[in-house]
Amino acid sequence: METLNPDVVIIGSGVGGGTIARQLAGTGARILILERGDFLPEEPQNADAEAVFVQARYKTTEEYQDPTGRRYRPGQYYYVGGHTKFYGTAMFRFRESDFRGREDGTAPAWPISYGDLAPFYAEAERIFGVRGQAGHDPTDPPRDAYPHPPIPHEPVIARMADALRRQGLRPFHMPSAVDYGPGGSCRRCGTCDAFICRFGAKGDGETRLIRPVLNHPDVTLWTNARVTRLIAGEGGRITAVELQRGDQRLRVSARTFVLSAGAINSALILLRSADAAHPQGLANRSGVVGRHLMNHHLTGLMGLMPGRNDTKFPKTLSVNDFYHGLPQDSGARGNIQMLGKIQGPMIRAAYPVMPRPLANLLARHSVDWLCMSEDLPNRDSRVTALHDGGVRIDYRPGARPAHDRFVRHVRTRLRRIFPLVLRHDFGIEAPSHQCGTVRMGQDPDSSALNAMCRAHDHPNLYVVDAGFFPSSAALNPALTVCAQALRVGAHLRDAWRHDQTAP
Repeated sequence: METLNPDVVIIGSGVGGGTIARQLAGTGARILILERGDFLPEEPQNADAEAVFVQARYKTTEEYQDPTGRRYRPGQYYYVGGHTKFYGTAMFRFRESDFRGREDGTAPAWPISYGDLAPFYAEAERIFGVRGQAGHDPTDPPRDAYPHPPIPHEPVIARMADALRRQGLRPFHMPSAVDYGPGGSCRRCGTCDAFICRFGAKGDGETRLIRPVLNHPDVTLWTNARVTRLIAGEGGRITAVELQRGDQRLRVSARTFVLSAGAINSALILLRSADAAHPQGLANRSGVVGRHLMNHHLTGLMGLMPGRNDTKFPKTLSVNDFYHGLPQDSGARGNIQMLGKIQGPMIRAAYPVMPRPLANLLARHSVDWLCMSEDLPNRDSRVTALHDGGVRIDYRPGARPAHDRFVRHVRTRLRRIFPLVLRHDFGIEAPSHQCGTVRMGQDPDSSALNAMCRAHDHPNLYVVDAGFFPSSAALNPALTVCAQALRVGAHLRDAWRHDQTAP
């Protein structure tokens, strides 16, 4: 075994890990980032819906299994920048109420408040170049102006906004991390949401975080480095990380470890790190690691119109009028936003028996919407590391009937605009917005991490990805992960500088 000695090891190069690296770069700390995948190749298939969806060219080839033993390829992507390489650029702040939890106790309060994250939200929006318009979202928490004006609606989407206003709703410009406008690199090419950006215009983890920090001489990135376990020593301190890189098995020691491999994989690494002193896995005295897996309730609605929809970038519109519930039904709640423009191969990937001409016809005439509801935490919804190295996902969604009621209401609204509205539900096979498996909290008996994402059981281990979420809210999580990572990174930066100046 080869032994290396950086000061900080960061596992994962997505929003969480990349942001921590950004905060520590330039302090003099030697930082090693370990990424399981590689840089995404620049190739024609980047924008080919057939390659991306039907052939699943960029999706992992590993398999998960459900409690029945059924095996499937999950929608996981292992590349520098993490899942943001494929995300739809939505960058929402969580609402103030999301941090307080639900009144009925089904979603717990966070150990931090919106006020704790507000300055870091603002910084995250600057880093990612978020474009939006404050004051139009009826649920917007207190905030200053966005760093850039919103991306304007294309004609069809502008008509959708007008139609919703005539129903008494208050649509607003969706906050998006896109380098759009004069001098920007966005070309409105039509392949953004769920595609790799060929022009570097998408505000993703690689473009906004990893590439800049690699200019610092103290930051090193290892790609194709799959972490297998963490090693704990006396007092619970993490002493090393074991990984596989090519045909080499390596052990790397450090003073501080940051685990940012995503909610599912961070939990798996902790569980696979079990030892005699920690038989349930690391950071798991409370038994919550791998539990409370959440994955937003997501339903796509396809409104079909007589004319063609030639919109290139439709993700400029959102509606939050029902974020806190429908009239007379407070449980049926959520966010509405546009999906990226659907293409025929995307439909055939979900419905393989559909003839190609029909799929293409539907795509040409569709306006595509996404209904998102909060998935309530359930202790028995869990990730399990199997003894043979496999992964079992026992996903038990919370409040699904309430989401269905919300979708029915939205569909009724859309039927006032379209003659036909089709529905498609997304499940755990496409783990969008996975979160909650290494939850933070004030009580070590019911949480794995404290309010600064430090493991209760390990003084030099931090878990900074959506796994730390105690609840899922009903908005895209990337900006909240970044904001908390900025907060944690500032804490680590200050602690490092104090240690360097201490006598």
